[in-house]
Amino acid sequence: MTETTVPARREGIPLGRIAGVPVVLAYSWFIIAAFTVIVYGPVLARQNPALGVSAYIVAFAYAVLLLVSVLVHELAHALTAKIYGWPTQKIVLNLWGGHTQFESFTASPGRSVLVALAGPAANFILAGGAWLLLSTASMGSVAEILTNIFMWANFLIAVFNVLPGLPLDGGRLVESAVWKATGSQAKGTVAAGWGGRIIVVAIGYWFVARPLLAGDAPDFSLLMITVLVGGFLWMGASASIQQGTLRGRLHLVSAAGLSTPAAGLPSTATVEDALRYGSGGATSLVVCGPGGRPEAVVDPAALSTVPVHAAASTPITAVSYALAPGAYVPEWSKGQELLQFLSQLEGRHYAVVDHNGKVTGLLSQDAVLAAITGKPRRPDTRRQDQNR
Repeated sequence: MTETTVPARREGIPLGRIAGVPVVLAYSWFIIAAFTVIVYGPVLARQNPALGVSAYIVAFAYAVLLLVSVLVHELAHALTAKIYGWPTQKIVLNLWGGHTQFESFTASPGRSVLVALAGPAANFILAGGAWLLLSTASMGSVAEILTNIFMWANFLIAVFNVLPGLPLDGGRLVESAVWKATGSQAKGTVAAGWGGRIIVVAIGYWFVARPLLAGDAPDFSLLMITVLVGGFLWMGASASIQQGTLRGRLHLVSAAGLSTPAAGLPSTATVEDALRYGSGGATSLVVCGPGGRPEAVVDPAALSTVPVHAAASTPITAVSYALAPGAYVPEWSKGQELLQFLSQLEGRHYAVVDHNGKVTGLLSQDAVLAAITGKPRRPDTRRQDQNR
């Protein structure tokens, strides 16, 4: 049998590496580029009749300059993080601007702020450089237009990103301040997420509600930008609140604390042996193969159907469902470590073992989800879920 590998879906166009960091241009960027040309092209043509059709080329150049500004912003994040040894996976430039994706790292309030503010600082520097160029150099009309656009674009990107709410960089200030005061990064993330929601409400009031209350209709292009930006910020803020809430419950995730008591039986055991163990107080029974490795779990429903006279001759494997390969965890695993470990395993149930490899419990995926979400645990339907 030949195994077919499905190629991973590309999220965009690779642009190479800068300082060792891969840069990807997402296909969604072309949407904002087209929007910029369609909206800003006619404005340039009206303000500069001599440009003619080339006004649309200048508008596209505007979109490219925005792309460069965002790239510099994200590179500032990545390079500052590199100082602290935070590994950067990639930079993605997309419809919403861009984002820097990091691998796992250990953060602190102070370092988190410095990495976050490096992006807006880079844009302020670019804006200052463009201002100096406009003030000291004599340029042609198109070059002056683009330099002026570049200056204001970077200034606005910097100011917008220091607003105090996630997913904006300024939200890290709020997160770090609350983190420092309470000792809980989770509380800081939730607070910064609510700050992001407040920013969305403020933007909606200023650009949409205020003109309407004054009897004026908001500009259509401005309305569209407000809706797009507001929607993006609201989703990011909500995701931050959810992430912070889940992180705040990580201390409840423990293999020993969430598992039900269990005992291990060799695969050579019979139903009679299982009944004997069950009467001894073991809630769950785990079938172990050679070497004591957990391989299956006894299904109580199936166990109860075996007639008493056949119990001694019925192998325990006949009333068991298989665990996924390697589906056992150390009883001392907890928090993020446990979640990362379970994410690499298949199945919905995991045997819990002690330092000697002896089975002490049975952990269900539903118990873990209930602990991190705070939602009621679903009924345990082990037999139905065994092959999922």
